[in-house]
Amino acid sequence: MSEPRVPDPVSVLVVEDDDTIRRAVQLALERYGYRVDVAADGLGGLEAFRAGGHDLLILDVMLPELDGIGLCCRIREESLVPVLMMSARGDALDVVAGLEAGADDYVVKPVDTAVLVARIRALLRRATFEPSQSPPPPEDPGHVLVFGDLSVDTLGMEVRRAGEPVPLTPTELRLLLEFAAAPGSVLDRRRLLREVWDYGWEGDTRVVDLCVLRLRKKIGSGRIETVRGFGYKLVRG
Repeated sequence: MSEPRVPDPVSVLVVEDDDTIRRAVQLALERYGYRVDVAADGLGGLEAFRAGGHDLLILDVMLPELDGIGLCCRIREESLVPVLMMSARGDALDVVAGLEAGADDYVVKPVDTAVLVARIRALLRRATFEPSQSPPPPEDPGHVLVFGDLSVDTLGMEVRRAGEPVPLTPTELRLLLEFAAAPGSVLDRRRLLREVWDYGWEGDTRVVDLCVLRLRKKIGSGRIETVRGFGYKLVRG
């Protein structure tokens, strides 16, 4: 009888120019069982990313050679891997720029290890999300939801617009699935933070707003409607 296979450790790439912070984050994550690679500048981070094999990236905003925003943009041209940004101040411009560039979430330095690990686990859950229901019989198309020119396959985890595949990050896909499960219903930001980002505490609702903005660019600006003072809803037709 063969021995059960031990799962490979999750691989994280940390790109941070401050030696003390980079080493502290590396040691903290390794204590939790993660395999950690590091880079000290943006170009080194891009090279390490392209070497492949990382399950999640942690990028500082302020990096030499190529800043974290530019690095995130370059990565998003090639991959949908989960990205967590680190900001020294939680500055609004840093946060907005990082999320607009395609980051899934952010943390403020100095980083509390428990918060960092919780955010990493939440991102990885989104990245490995699988539908819980059993597959329907082949003749049952009920798992494909259609909203105008947009179709969402809730089992195959595929989204198409006018028949063409729409590449979505895991966070964008989870957000769209949340809307698709209740078309026409207004979902408030706190609910979305809880259900999509797995926040068990108060989070920054700008994360929701910027992800909705990115999602609109991919599925059509009129598909998700803002209901001022309440939240967002998916337009049915």
